[in-house]
Amino acid sequence: MRRGTRHPCVVGTDERVAGKGGALAAELRSALAGDVDFGASARALATMDASNYRRVPAGTVAPRDADDVAAALEVCRRHGVPVVARGAGTSIGGQATGTGVVLDLTRHMNGLLSVDPEARTAVVAPGLVLGRLREAVRPYGLTFGPDPSTHSRCTLGGMIGNNACGAHSVAWGTTADNIHSLDVVTHRGDRLTLGTGGQGAPPGLLDLVGRHLALLRTGYPAGLPRRISGYALDALLPERGTDVVRSFVGSEGTLGVVTGATVGLVPLPAEPVLVVLGYADETAAADAAAGLLPYGPLTVEGMAADLVRGATGLPRGGAWLFCEVDGEGAARALVRAADAVDAAVVRDPAGQRALWRIREDAAGTATRLPGGGNAWPGWEDCAVPPARLGAYLREFRALLAEFGLRGIPYGHFGDGCVHVRVDFDLWTGKGVRDFRRFSEAVADLVVTHGGSLSGEHGDGQARAELLPRMYGDELVALFGAVKDVWDPDGGMNPGMLVRPRPLDEGLRFEGLPLVGVGREAARCVGVAKCRVAGPSTGDAVMCPSFRATGEEKHSTRGRARLLHEMALGEVITDGWRSEEVREALDLCLSCKGCRSDCPVGVDMAVYKAEFLDRHYAGPVGRWRRPRSHWTMGGLPHWLDLFGRAVNAATRLPFAARLAGVTPTRPLPRVAARTLTAWF
Repeated sequence: MRRGTRHPCVVGTDERVAGKGGALAAELRSALAGDVDFGASARALATMDASNYRRVPAGTVAPRDADDVAAALEVCRRHGVPVVARGAGTSIGGQATGTGVVLDLTRHMNGLLSVDPEARTAVVAPGLVLGRLREAVRPYGLTFGPDPSTHSRCTLGGMIGNNACGAHSVAWGTTADNIHSLDVVTHRGDRLTLGTGGQGAPPGLLDLVGRHLALLRTGYPAGLPRRISGYALDALLPERGTDVVRSFVGSEGTLGVVTGATVGLVPLPAEPVLVVLGYADETAAADAAAGLLPYGPLTVEGMAADLVRGATGLPRGGAWLFCEVDGEGAARALVRAADAVDAAVVRDPAGQRALWRIREDAAGTATRLPGGGNAWPGWEDCAVPPARLGAYLREFRALLAEFGLRGIPYGHFGDGCVHVRVDFDLWTGKGVRDFRRFSEAVADLVVTHGGSLSGEHGDGQARAELLPRMYGDELVALFGAVKDVWDPDGGMNPGMLVRPRPLDEGLRFEGLPLVGVGREAARCVGVAKCRVAGPSTGDAVMCPSFRATGEEKHSTRGRARLLHEMALGEVITDGWRSEEVREALDLCLSCKGCRSDCPVGVDMAVYKAEFLDRHYAGPVGRWRRPRSHWTMGGLPHWLDLFGRAVNAATRLPFAARLAGVTPTRPLPRVAARTLTAWF
């Protein structure tokens, strides 16, 4: 099939889904024990992930178990409707969005099924949050090695889909390095347990690989620890153990749905010490990173002054490497070996957490550029051989300047992986054309340095169109053939990785007003720090209503998404009168926790005030207000008029209900004297 075209079974999917939503939803409800929601609110909440892209789904399904997953896939296959599995929705490339049915694996399939401390393994459901796994195995002195900065909300299923890595990958590798086996359901309902030695391979896969051994042995770049782009088909080579599970990790939900996984665990460092090394600038830090690897650091993370502005506790310098080591001796050896401007050795756990928070918030912080302006994902996480990182960054900075763009590179310097958000103009036609031109130019630069277009977050829609520049047409065609073996109907996450949608199609800013609440809400890039619940919250405030309900619509991100969709008017069509938006904002406490904790500074209290003002505007809206708005909102006026006589009214048995407030708590009494009168 010609590259760039869609599979025949999914051509016209958007139109077919729109025409059969009611019948599809009804059949799903009868076939599943889990939740099926095709309402406007559920659809609006799933239109975006943490990327630049937006796709409107037909509806969402929250399966309870593998049987539900299989049943949902069967119903969707009969209806010709595609399926995308979704975890926390923090994917950068657009992989967690879809035009068909979105499987929300976080609501029910989120358990830690077992832990074997002796074997150092755990069995997990796909919706389990990484932070919860780490908390559960910590008493055994163990952890799961890959640790993305979103560890407090990302799910194991999402990490498997994108082959997530994290800061400790220089020591513990990628997710693929830490998976023993996978339970998978294919689009046609086959239940497979994937392992090594060809275990779980669908019919025809190994024969296909056997016909292309030479291509697989020569078609992948060497010396690249963070090669995440494309399918890892070289894992199926006989000399690599015909590792089916490893070849599946990183397939971005395009081959099947993970329903369970046996993961490997690693020992926690006995005495973690953070060594922060200061360098003159970013490229000096990048040049130094590879030379530190022989000293066995657990992390080598790089960031420059434009990212850590305002931070305290850092040594002198214009850029820094954050190197975690195990033990005081290792810390001293690393400091001696480093040719750094200055160094700081941080032993105190609280001090380490404060510094690591700078790095963990970077995905959001990097969207706010010094001097104003927002930056966006789009060229987010390429990787080059670590020894070439300094040279690559110098040329990358020059390319930014050539296009008149700004960005703040940071990331996993020890693995040669760079994250950066760039101030693309994604609102205008010219800006989008420049976005494409820049993406193509950077892809060529990465390939020149022997790198990978994705070094952590996967290709998705953002980079998959450019994979022929990295792998060549023959290997990319083999990716398509492998996809067709696993998913002959093309129903699993179409448009991602194989036969991709164009990288400038379906941007989430299209049609959004340039001013107003919709534009303000668009600053939410979806990093989902507001979805954190439980012990992982630390000292964070955001978002108390999500912690209470666990519902996406009660998170700061969920409310921002609903406001975004309200401004677009496609899914939520009644504008400021929207009951979906009003309901989502109803539990917002206006506590301003998001204003302080959200890495991109979303201020939901301000958005709520403007929405409610417009929601109840005009003669009709005024009389739609709840009674509590009149009674509690007008309380100062009523006290001026009636003073202490209000106390008598509040003693009536029906007073609370009449006022529109809860009757389960006694109403406060008005004091005999006001504070100002007493003073």
